[in-house]
Amino acid sequence: MQVSVPAVDPFLLRTLARLLAFAVGAALVSAVAALVYRWYTKLRLPLWLSILLGLSVVALALNTVGVFTDLLSGQTSIFSVERIVFNVLALGVGAISAPVGRLVGDRVATDVFAFAGARELDVEVSRIVRSVGRITDVTLPEDADDIDDIEGYDPVSPATKETLAGKTLIFPRRLSVSELENRFVTRLQDDYDVGHVDVELTDDGTIEYLALGSRATGIGPTLAPGTVAVAVRADPAHAASPGDRVQVWRTEPAAERLLTGELRAHVDDVATLAVDGEEATHLDADETYRLVTLPAEPQAEREFASLLRAAEETMYVVNVAAGSDLVGVAVESLDATVVAVQSEDGTVDDLPDDRTLAPGDAVYVVSRPETYRRLDARSRAPEA
Repeated sequence: MQVSVPAVDPFLLRTLARLLAFAVGAALVSAVAALVYRWYTKLRLPLWLSILLGLSVVALALNTVGVFTDLLSGQTSIFSVERIVFNVLALGVGAISAPVGRLVGDRVATDVFAFAGARELDVEVSRIVRSVGRITDVTLPEDADDIDDIEGYDPVSPATKETLAGKTLIFPRRLSVSELENRFVTRLQDDYDVGHVDVELTDDGTIEYLALGSRATGIGPTLAPGTVAVAVRADPAHAASPGDRVQVWRTEPAAERLLTGELRAHVDDVATLAVDGEEATHLDADETYRLVTLPAEPQAEREFASLLRAAEETMYVVNVAAGSDLVGVAVESLDATVVAVQSEDGTVDDLPDDRTLAPGDAVYVVSRPETYRRLDARSRAPEA
């Protein structure tokens, strides 16, 4: 018994072959454009631009090669129903295949840049590159709202968070978690002008927690509480330099000492002084004063406040709740500098060596944000 195989229409085969050629051409052009765009701008090619390029390739082929071939063969029915349907199908195939080529080209470019030692990308590299390229990629949260602010520090600007959102930073492989966290923090601080970073990473570079704080700038962060900086016209002593304690004297109509402050800077006859906030009202912007340098005086509290504002660490208060993990823990075993411990009755201990924490204690610590966050979690009462 013979089974007859229906013959395939040659016209249908030619039509499918032409549509396939249009799809491949549109995808190829879109892939090359995505690769070049990634190389030049370090960003992903916009979707609308890839579709436009794919449609342009198909339209160019239809309006040149297709029409020219039909005219040479004596066919002038370019507005026939069959021709219109084919053109619409060709444009549709180009619009669909162009985004596919965009993804392929962008992925190839991303992997190539990762192999070449790029420091950052705005897309996650492929698994193959991570395994063979000797790199570890750390991808920041896609949504800027998922990047928290560090308690105790000024927040970073929303624009900085938007810039970092979805960014992928590339590091060498075989780094320990602590080494990877340190390099990640340094990269954000150096490349994006972020002042403070609190991050927790897994072994494969996945971010479990991320919070940022802005960098302290200007003279304000170095002022002790209760002091202000003022600029006055003055004649500093010849040997006066920033940081010296000075007396501010009025010379007319009679010599009179007004206040004592700290010289922060002076240019020609203008001096910037750090003075007590209440005494600043004694100074007049239209008057010229005489500054007298004083011997150095120990001012531990001002130096401590000034250094603390400019340091990586800051002061926090950890309240020990009943039943928390900190109850009964020795003060000296805490992974932070303990300044003082205030008991529940309001007394402040002098921190003897055998001092252990009790419910209701308020522990004043100087630490980095991540250390405080861990202590704060340990100080909370267990959930019922």
